Amino acid sequence: MLFKFYTILFFCFSLIFCANAQKSDSLGGPAYQQKYQLPIRKALEPIKIDGDLTDAAWRGAAIAKDFAPHWPQDNVPLARQTEVKMTFDERFLYVSAVCFDSSYHIVQTLKRDTRFWDSDAFSVVIDPINQRTNGFLFGVGPTNVQYEDLVTSDNFGDLNWSWDNRWYSATKIFKDHWTVEMAIPFKTLRFDPAKKTWGINFIRNDVKNNQYDTWTFIPVNFNGYDLGWTGGLSWQETPPSVKGNVSIIPYVTGGANHSHLEREPTTSNYNGGLDAKVSITPSMNLDLTINPDFSQVEVDRQVTNLTRFNIFFPERRTFFLENDDLFSTYGAPPFRPFFSRTIGLDANAQPMPILGGARLTGNLSKTLRVGLLNMQTRANDASPAQNFTAFSFNQRVLKRSLVKGYVLNKESFMSADEQKQNPLQRYGRNQGLEFSYSNQQGTINAWTGYHLSQKPTIKGQSAMAQVGVGYFGRKVNFFVDLANIGTNYYADMGFVNRIENFTFVTDPRTGRALRDTVARLGFSQIYSEGSYTFRPINKKVNTHGFETSNFFVWNPNGTLGERLSTLAYSVQFQNTVELSLQIDDNDVRALFPFGFTDSAFPLPVGQYRYRQVNAAYNSDYRKKFIFSGGVRAGGFYNGTLRQFTAEVTYRAQPWGNFTMAFEQNDIKLPEPYGSDRLLLVSPRIEINFSTSVFWTTFLQFNTQRNNFNVNSRLQWRFKPMSDFFLVYTDNYFTDPLFRNKNRGIVFKLNYWLTL
Repeated sequence: MLFKFYTILFFCFSLIFCANAQKSDSLGGPAYQQKYQLPIRKALEPIKIDGDLTDAAWRGAAIAKDFAPHWPQDNVPLARQTEVKMTFDERFLYVSAVCFDSSYHIVQTLKRDTRFWDSDAFSVVIDPINQRTNGFLFGVGPTNVQYEDLVTSDNFGDLNWSWDNRWYSATKIFKDHWTVEMAIPFKTLRFDPAKKTWGINFIRNDVKNNQYDTWTFIPVNFNGYDLGWTGGLSWQETPPSVKGNVSIIPYVTGGANHSHLEREPTTSNYNGGLDAKVSITPSMNLDLTINPDFSQVEVDRQVTNLTRFNIFFPERRTFFLENDDLFSTYGAPPFRPFFSRTIGLDANAQPMPILGGARLTGNLSKTLRVGLLNMQTRANDASPAQNFTAFSFNQRVLKRSLVKGYVLNKESFMSADEQKQNPLQRYGRNQGLEFSYSNQQGTINAWTGYHLSQKPTIKGQSAMAQVGVGYFGRKVNFFVDLANIGTNYYADMGFVNRIENFTFVTDPRTGRALRDTVARLGFSQIYSEGSYTFRPINKKVNTHGFETSNFFVWNPNGTLGERLSTLAYSVQFQNTVELSLQIDDNDVRALFPFGFTDSAFPLPVGQYRYRQVNAAYNSDYRKKFIFSGGVRAGGFYNGTLRQFTAEVTYRAQPWGNFTMAFEQNDIKLPEPYGSDRLLLVSPRIEINFSTSVFWTTFLQFNTQRNNFNVNSRLQWRFKPMSDFFLVYTDNYFTDPLFRNKNRGIVFKLNYWLTL
């Protein structure tokens, strides 16, 4: 009944918001491209990419200037100005910029695609299809550190800097300005040569003054790379068509491994494979991989888990991150029907070798975008071979709204005996359909979706439904999301973190745990969040405001399972310092025994009510010494929790970052449920010898996982998109202290060939 009530409420809100949206749709979109136009003409003279803007081709190019303030205030004068020009030839799209500045710049690192928003930089946002749904961002800092990523219309998403491609840039630093020259190959972009207007915008990071400005005016409550606010790049002649766009990236690896736990001798191995990128049409791309290897990927940053459920770790493998918005943006936390980390993992989350795969993504028409993914794994001792298939489509409707759907299939190649022993592992299939509404400027959003799953021998309670609505304004932000997940909903290629409850089989007389197990239980949830932000115009405070959230979970029988209510106040200063204070009120009605300590007696079924207070501080990240820390204290089920976090970084600009992170959780529960002190210590050293040679060492001492991990990685980018990696890993127990588990060293060499 509650779910039906909130569904009706959702549609009422939607009608009100959509009605209001019609009044304000004149902002952004095509109207902006009439106001902000940058004509582009073909270069009649060659351009040398060296940061020197005296080439004759730049002299007659139109100038984009008079940038607008964007963040943290969009109504204050800019400290410094920026001027941009664009031109092209048969192979490249060229961008030049003059960034007026002092002779001192903030450069956090020389490492590519790292800490872009914390550093002085210039970037261009390009929407070649000009549908305000997908585009590209290319950025560069004063020391020629490059950044690039794909941009989507997902309002809740953020740039992850996972997309890589070949392009060229150079910078020069002068006394009162620095210059940028970019050459972006047309083969890198997907576009229709017949389209004479592209979406375009430029972003300037002036970190010293804590100002971010854009060429077109974008209200402060939107991202600077929001495609709904682009200007128009007006082609005076047809852009050149691209032919023969094929890139091949072969690789070789080798290394040695030694396991102390298995008491086996050191083993060595050598391997090879390749990736390929093929442009099927100007707007459709095919990615292929044969025997992929991800040994160079940095290890996960471990966290202390103080919940009763699994923790979500983000995907780090580049092959799966490119164009991942087509597959990974269905649902909303804690529900994602597609999560690429499930590919290449067996039922026990152990890695399986991937034989190969293919991914086809792009636009079939101006409004229809599709994706098709297929991956095949090889059997190992613990799991049979598996095939993963995913299809997705995004159909743009109205102005910035989407109808999207997917079909997923995970198939295990099992023998008849294996199917009898583990029938649920034979296959897992999912389908879903969603509609997401956004008004043109993105202030009003509404979404709804329905999802199904199929498993052998499973019938009923296998659906998931979701509705939500939100308003994202300059001062007021609010959204509410409702979801219902059946007990028998399975997502073999996804992530649903609440449906599986980690629990224990206990002795009914003593309460002592006999063994651990997992109990599946569907649920309904309502999550709402609202905030009010003050934006005073003064020299000290940029923003401050209040935020509140409420999270309710109901069991399938309609009883309350959990409630979490929060109230927070935060303030951001002009010098980038941030302070926050938050109060949490928890009400948990546990249906299964659970535990957080090594005690043989898990916490029993019952109601737990407790409150916590959390205070956090972040220092000025522009300084050489950067500090962040927090304190969390209060109840924890039927006991108490004291949490202390701290992170200190020393930045030796621009070549080094030295960080020490620390987290301590003191859990005290009444007897016989035990107490524990959980430590997580994470030193990190990053040394950049140049913009092409990087060395990073990451240590993680985690008592909760009883693991001390060492990961050290050297990367040499000897040519654009061609790399040599040398990676050393070592794992020890924390108890007994420094007893070795395993260690290994591996190298990887890949080379990018464009045909």
